Amino acid sequence: MLISTLLVFIIILGILVFVHEVGHFVLAKKVGAKVEEFGFGFPPRILKIKKGGTIYSINAIPLGGFVKILGEDGEDKQNKYSFANKKIWQRFLILIAGVTMNFLLAAVLLSIAYGVGLPQAVGDEENFSQTKVQISLVVPGSPAEQSGLKIGDEIISLQGKAGAIDNIIKTGQVIGFADANKGESMVINIKRGQEVVAANIIPRQNPPEGEGPMGIGLARVAMISYPWYESIWRGFASAGELTWLTIVGLGTLLWGFFQTGKMAADVYGPVGIFSLTGQAAQMGFIYLLQLAAILSLNLAVINALPFPALDGGRLLFLLIEKIKGSPVSQRTEKIVHSAGFAFLILLMAAVTLRDVVRLF
Repeated sequence: MLISTLLVFIIILGILVFVHEVGHFVLAKKVGAKVEEFGFGFPPRILKIKKGGTIYSINAIPLGGFVKILGEDGEDKQNKYSFANKKIWQRFLILIAGVTMNFLLAAVLLSIAYGVGLPQAVGDEENFSQTKVQISLVVPGSPAEQSGLKIGDEIISLQGKAGAIDNIIKTGQVIGFADANKGESMVINIKRGQEVVAANIIPRQNPPEGEGPMGIGLARVAMISYPWYESIWRGFASAGELTWLTIVGLGTLLWGFFQTGKMAADVYGPVGIFSLTGQAAQMGFIYLLQLAAILSLNLAVINALPFPALDGGRLLFLLIEKIKGSPVSQRTEKIVHSAGFAFLILLMAAVTLRDVVRLF
């Protein structure tokens, strides 16, 4: 299980980063900048082929890829093939291309998901051939949490003093059964990935307002697919909506950090994303597709931030150059980007450490 999750994690992360770098590569070629190397994976290098002045390499660490463009750090300004020699609008296109490709990848993945069949919440009164009831929320400290129930668990049957229900297809069945067994031990049989688990739980007779006897939220889910032409516009519309939600969420997190000096609990690093990948893999291919789309959009939004070492930070320097009429000195820009990169590494280490403590 661990090895298969690791493999899926590497493939997803590799594709997201690789597609991002393909954007930079294609636009650099289009505007006439020399791409010195386009690498799949990260060094050490395993294999290389030189064609048209560009080295195409396959590297040992399969976590995406990289593009090395002549003059990307401000050198060789007199060389017409240098990034530094290009007009501001051309450099802008090269820098924004990676973010654009991650958005397009997410839109394509979501379009495929809509075509294949995407799990969507539906009401008990709606008629669908195949539905399931999943746990959408587990209240901390509730009987559900104490019984080991988790978000995403599919409830398949119930047993208790009031009888049994063997085929759960509506949320009302679970709610009614829990109400009928308040204060009594009951068994919830749930499907978690490919595993069926039985959990013993005692619904509360007097639960806190809004929590319910068990302390769970429920969603009735159906797999709904659309024709290809509708899937495409739904995929792009969803990508746009999710991008906006990501921007709003990130803004809220940053505002909270500046106010309290603490990172929010729902911020995940590589270890946390690895854990989420394992959960999605257990639930099925379509959930992996959704996760990959969401991660691609997160990568796009984060890279677009006007922070040193990120694409958005380099775009900020282009804006400064446009305003002042001349480039920022190469030395100053290099120092700023190096400092930004060091900060990002420290931040990643801190988030990763917290992931390890939280998950293990």
